[in-house]
Amino acid sequence: MKFTKLSLVTIFFIFFCNSSCSQPVAEQDPSLEEKIGQILMIGFRGFTVDDSDHIVRDLTEYHLGGVILFDYDVPTSTPERNIHSFEQVQDLNSQLQKISDRQLLIAVDQEGGRVARLKPTRSFQPHVSAGYIGEINNSDSTRYYASSMSAQLEKLGFNINFAPVVDLNINPQNPVIGAIDRSFSENPNLVTKHASIFLDEFEKHGITGVIKHFPGHGSAWNDSHVGMADVTETWEESELKPYQKLIKSEHKFAIMTAHVFNENLDMEHPATLSKAVQTDLLRDQLKFKGVLFSDDMQMEAIRSFYGLEAAIKLAINAGVDVLVFGNNSVYDPDIVPKAVQIILNHIESGEIEEGQIDESYERVQALKERLSDG
Repeated sequence: MKFTKLSLVTIFFIFFCNSSCSQPVAEQDPSLEEKIGQILMIGFRGFTVDDSDHIVRDLTEYHLGGVILFDYDVPTSTPERNIHSFEQVQDLNSQLQKISDRQLLIAVDQEGGRVARLKPTRSFQPHVSAGYIGEINNSDSTRYYASSMSAQLEKLGFNINFAPVVDLNINPQNPVIGAIDRSFSENPNLVTKHASIFLDEFEKHGITGVIKHFPGHGSAWNDSHVGMADVTETWEESELKPYQKLIKSEHKFAIMTAHVFNENLDMEHPATLSKAVQTDLLRDQLKFKGVLFSDDMQMEAIRSFYGLEAAIKLAINAGVDVLVFGNNSVYDPDIVPKAVQIILNHIESGEIEEGQIDESYERVQALKERLSDG
């Protein structure tokens, strides 16, 4: 039998399809809505996923990128939030990861001392404060404490820890830093040394540390949880040194912004909402290329002065990658759909460029890939 020209083409097409057409189709590019969901992190109520009436929706419908767990619910003044026992937290974090359609960032504030969501009274290991570690100033002791903290976080299923604090203890009476022993020292070299050890141990256990609060909260006299902290007259350039040194190191970490106002850096906006601080200073001058988290966008310093729509627009345009809504100053179960719609509206109006969302999305995905590989 002789093959015609057409039949030869047909045979080639069949052969080609058998070898290549059946290969898996490349993943579809994420939609703009998916990208926006990935740059949000929220807090929620519930010891199990079933206890929350919105977290499953946020993870599945809005592709939420991250969650943060707390041990105390501030709006209701009760210890009924997310953290009850070791096994319960393990189960909760496992449930959250399974529901998410991609790697989920699961965060906690575990600094040690007064700021510890995982408390010994609930069967968790005790962790000393940064102030105590700085006073001892012994690298072996620091590594011991950092290793113990990291191992516990890993077992519990956390992959983000909003620590260590690298604020300098310039004002020992600072109500949210110095007065509660959250700073290693007023000496930037000592702060860098101990922070570096913590970051090293976090990395070994698959945890990304988040140093905070950029560009420095240690000199403030007031608390940004309840109002705007103005550090114009007290901030010192030495507060940048831990960031400068750690950025130049080989450590992989993220940074959290500070809700502080410094007229010398930006005459109009606090650091979290300032392009001059977060892009011009942190990105362009200090060359930070990692993920930048906001401090809680619902804290009084931001919420009462700016409102949700303006704050979201300013933070994204400043260069913040992940907007954190702790839902623990006020509680809003619909904060995710609200934030997504606000961002979409700002993009449609031209007040936020879609390219800014793309840049943050790519940085977040790079972080998640590193965590998956780790």
